[in-house]
Amino acid sequence: MDDRHFRNAMGKFATGVTVVAVEVEGSVHGMTANAFMSVSLSPKLVVVSISERAQMLEKMNQSGKFSVNILSRSQQELSMIFAGQQKNQQEVKFERLSGVPVLAGAVAQIACEISAAHVEGDHTLFIGRVTDIHIEDFEPLIYFSGKYRALAEE
Repeated sequence: MDDRHFRNAMGKFATGVTVVAVEVEGSVHGMTANAFMSVSLSPKLVVVSISERAQMLEKMNQSGKFSVNILSRSQQELSMIFAGQQKNQQEVKFERLSGVPVLAGAVAQIACEISAAHVEGDHTLFIGRVTDIHIEDFEPLIYFSGKYRALAEE
């Protein structure tokens, strides 16, 4: 099977949209990711998957800490900025949660310390031990079949 066929099939899994953020030498770096999931309740662990081609890979290794920001429906533009899809780069302001940069207005902000990294194929899976969480009651941003979506009320 070719790469496009595989990507199309994986795109049929509806996901939330996150921005993973780190701080290295006083500069904050972020990347849009939908390859995120919870791993364990005890201890509280999550995983994010970062491509070997992503600039974020080295930043994750340097930082040792990261945040996962589950984006709200109103944050589609932020998703596009951190995915490199916006030509007009605007400055994004970050807040702090347990010393880690987070995005205001996210459905959830999850602060993590890297507890392990596993290279699999062309990605590195970073296991994060959750150190703090902040939750808001906003509608999430959804991604399905190559398009941003919103939840529909029944």
